[in-house]
Amino acid sequence: MTSKSMRSFAGGLVVAAGICGAVYFFGPGEATGTSEKPSEDEMKESLVGEGYVIHSEKEWEDQIAEAQSVKDKAEAEKETVKEPTEKIIYRTVLSVSKGSTSIDVGKNLQKAKVIKNANEFSDAVEKKGKANGLRPGTYVVDSAMTTEKIISIIFK
Repeated sequence: MTSKSMRSFAGGLVVAAGICGAVYFFGPGEATGTSEKPSEDEMKESLVGEGYVIHSEKEWEDQIAEAQSVKDKAEAEKETVKEPTEKIIYRTVLSVSKGSTSIDVGKNLQKAKVIKNANEFSDAVEKKGKANGLRPGTYVVDSAMTTEKIISIIFK
């Protein structure tokens, strides 16, 4: 590019910027078009035509109150449903093999839901001093038995 063509290009940019500035500063202050705002009814009709549902403030509050009362009734019905008062008793047949430990027995009893915690069962066996007295065999135990009763059945 020569310097002459470069000056011509720069001059064109200056002229274009000047014209844009003049239009911006001396043109109309607001965008052209309808300055008339639609009425409330026209706005509602337009929104309903698009698939929206229009409610007044009172209708909206009534719907919220109705939904809350339905929720309260459902919660009240849940409270009136009584849970069974019977205690569920789990019974299992426990097979103790030679070489088993009190931890193994506790884990099997916990799986069968006869006791809640295998470690606590093992600790109770240790406290009674019967950890080495495990008798191999098959035993029937249930969750209604106390830990001491289960220990006395399975251990010497």
